[in-house]
Amino acid sequence: MAAMAALGRRLRALGRGVRGMQSPPRYEESTAEFGFVQRLLPPSRIPDPPPHPKYPTPSGWSPPKDPPPELPYLVRRSRLHNLPVYEGQRQGRRLTELRRIHGDIWALQRDLSAFLGSLGVPEVAAQVNEVTGTLRLRGHCAPQVRQWLLQRGF
Repeated sequence: MAAMAALGRRLRALGRGVRGMQSPPRYEESTAEFGFVQRLLPPSRIPDPPPHPKYPTPSGWSPPKDPPPELPYLVRRSRLHNLPVYEGQRQGRRLTELRRIHGDIWALQRDLSAFLGSLGVPEVAAQVNEVTGTLRLRGHCAPQVRQWLLQRGF
């Protein structure tokens, strides 16, 4: 038993000595090489699209008017500079959804319904969500909604 205690004391002393001799790892900070790392990082935001000689471009894209129109509502573009109009289905029903609406969403719904009525589309059922800033329309009418948004300058 005494021999075991002596062996434990020697091992503890040896461990303290080994730990005491270790020094922290040495490193060198280099800022010159960070330029190589920066090239690999993705951009922090999507760059503005380059100017084109005429609009719409061959892909059909048009920029928003500058300054934005003086209306009680505003429809912001997506981060890729596209109009936030989406088509989909929910419970077997075709839907068109308009997102990123700021301001008076009810005024936008009235104006859009009047525009669709002028095209001969029967009255469209709409669901307004003020919390998320979205407007859902029954039916697939995304091309007409995009046309109307471009006419308005969004």
